[in-house]
Amino acid sequence: MANARLTRAARRYLKKIRKASTHYQLQEIASDIQNEVDRRKISFDEALSLGNSIQSYADRIPGNTIVYAISNRDSYRGTLELYLKDGYLSKTEQLLLWEERRRLGITDIEHNKMLHQLVDILEKRGMKIIVSRFEEPVRGDFI
Repeated sequence: MANARLTRAARRYLKKIRKASTHYQLQEIASDIQNEVDRRKISFDEALSLGNSIQSYADRIPGNTIVYAISNRDSYRGTLELYLKDGYLSKTEQLLLWEERRRLGITDIEHNKMLHQLVDILEKRGMKIIVSRFEEPVRGDFI
């Protein structure tokens, strides 16, 4: 991330992110950043950069808590939640998710972690989730 391109306010948030030691603290910072974007004190691009940092730092903290922040990962998680809403993740939906992951730079590890978190949440709510078996396409399949 290029710190030189961040405004003073965004750099202050970056320092707070680096000092945070819990998912709850990161979520508070993410909420504050969202408020700053709503008041147009931080640009969306800065918020996206900060949100991606929040997600990165959240991965380093033990626990299975989801941190919601303006980020590529949160955008992807929203799409994944939408596809899981009916309780069935088809091969077609997984192919679309695979393309979205490539576009947003979401790794397979991040995808699997999110998928497991969301399935756990939905199953705790009493929903049954079925995920079709999916194999990633070979690069030459799209050419």
